[in-house]
Amino acid sequence: MLELVKHPDELLRKASDPVSDVNGEIADLAERMIGTMAAERGIGLAGVQVGRLVRIFVTHVPEDEPRVFINPAITARSDGTSSYEEGCLSFPGLYADVRRSNECTVEAVDENGKPFRLDADGMLARVIMHETDHLDGVLFVDYLSERKRNRLLSRYEKLLARGRA
Repeated sequence: MLELVKHPDELLRKASDPVSDVNGEIADLAERMIGTMAAERGIGLAGVQVGRLVRIFVTHVPEDEPRVFINPAITARSDGTSSYEEGCLSFPGLYADVRRSNECTVEAVDENGKPFRLDADGMLARVIMHETDHLDGVLFVDYLSERKRNRLLSRYEKLLARGRA
């Protein structure tokens, strides 16, 4: 299992570099990320969250198989949006309602180096957008009002102080 990078680690604010070569090392990283995500009971995990500043993330939402996205680019988002409670493995125990597009289209490469395009909706679309944000140094708390973000981060710091995060 890989070790998770948690807030307030500044690594989470850095943009990830493109993967230049999809090789055995990257495929192994993807497999280990899927294992870590499952062990932590997550539904998405970006490379930066395990200390790797490369553009890769994995997902496994209910009713879907585990997926690997290398060098993902969201090419379209729906105009329709909805608010849904999000959490993040880098902020254990912290949840907030975040407004995102209901659908998105993503182009990426899989762990075998094969390019693909995926039209996603519902939970999968939300996770894709959340994890793509991670690759750009954007966190789900950035979508909150300053007041709500400060209140939430204050609560998180208290959890950290008590050893619960």
